[in-house]
Amino acid sequence: MAHAVVCVACVDVGSTFTKAALVELGSGALLGTATRPTTAATDVMDGIDGCLAELAAREAVDVEVLACSSAGGGLRLAVVGYERAVTAEAGHRVGLSAGARVVHVAAGPMGRADIAALRETRPDVLLLVGGTDGGNAEVLLHNAAALAGSRLSAPVVVAGNADARDQVVEVLSAGGRRVTAAANVLPEIGRLDPHPARAAIRDVFIHHVIGGKKLSRRADFPAMVRAATPDAVLAGVEVLADGAGAVPGAGDVLVVDVGGATTDVYSVVTPQGEDAVLRKEVVEVMWRSRTVEGDLGMRWGAVGVVDAAVTERLVTADEERSLRTSAERRARDTGFLPADDTDRATDARLAELAVTVALRRHGRGGKDLREVALVVGSGGVLRHGSAQLRRQVLGPATRDLAGGWPVPEHARTVVDVDYVLAATGLLAADHPETAARLARRLVDR
Repeated sequence: MAHAVVCVACVDVGSTFTKAALVELGSGALLGTATRPTTAATDVMDGIDGCLAELAAREAVDVEVLACSSAGGGLRLAVVGYERAVTAEAGHRVGLSAGARVVHVAAGPMGRADIAALRETRPDVLLLVGGTDGGNAEVLLHNAAALAGSRLSAPVVVAGNADARDQVVEVLSAGGRRVTAAANVLPEIGRLDPHPARAAIRDVFIHHVIGGKKLSRRADFPAMVRAATPDAVLAGVEVLADGAGAVPGAGDVLVVDVGGATTDVYSVVTPQGEDAVLRKEVVEVMWRSRTVEGDLGMRWGAVGVVDAAVTERLVTADEERSLRTSAERRARDTGFLPADDTDRATDARLAELAVTVALRRHGRGGKDLREVALVVGSGGVLRHGSAQLRRQVLGPATRDLAGGWPVPEHARTVVDVDYVLAATGLLAADHPETAARLARRLVDR
């Protein structure tokens, strides 16, 4: 009989595929991986059970299961703030860091038309912000009353002016809203505090959204979910950068994840020089953040890649015509798989352009990324691609000198072949040193 080891199975329930990694506690050793199609049409636990059965066959294990999910559209968040350039923007950034797809941002006092526009976006969670602590609370209270009297059913996270918090919660609760209160995302001009709201959004996602999506009839699924997948990945990127316990981190890290519908960019950087002490923005730069490019993807977002490449002047007129035809084909058939070298070359070019544009948008946000030590690529096109394809697709991360952003000057580039970043993030809270040892696979390879 095989020797039993204590393990954690880390499961990511994606919109298309469910991926699982079996990690030994303590050592952080990756004992196995498994992939199944996500079975959202029946019960997502069917796909999870298939992955777990495959992993259990490899080791005799005492196993804990942790999961993250982006199935059923992931976490759809709407932000209601005071001013678009200040608290609404702060809430938007916090929502992205919490792993949400921000589907709507409203600013100022809301009227009936604003409520109607908000309802049309079908948010899973609403983040209500507004005012600095001790500042103007009039708009925050007005919007709380407007939401309380609306037919919106989404739970509300309140993270605005602390002096008005209890009154805002009372107003919303009296209107039958499910409310969670958190510290102000913008306690003072120039200082952003994302962590309490991020934790509150995560808690609401786990306790309200997962069950509401009816992804499974079984009680064990919501019990194992710890976060939305992008939230888990950002936590994993933070562990990769920082390390934990006796395990050193990689330093500043930049991650780009190319998906079928979006291209996500994550970065964890340490501000240097005047950036470490000066606040040059009304809303402080988030040094640990995620940006989501919803128009850039390999299938659903393929046409958006071509449009963005034209805007950035990355393609000629002839290449645009050719790529657009191929992109439209992929958008119509999102299950499209390359059949020959021409198809594979087109996928590589679309991925390269998606990475270029996504990094430009992320890098132009005010961060100095020159000291990034490690660039990590993720996504199926990279995990299943050749070494040559990976060099082409990730080349812009270190060579896009005309992109208007501070390109890493001495970074090493790797691909998350085993998809360990989500697993690292799932382990981070309860098993930080194990998480850090798992993340070192990307540093030490």
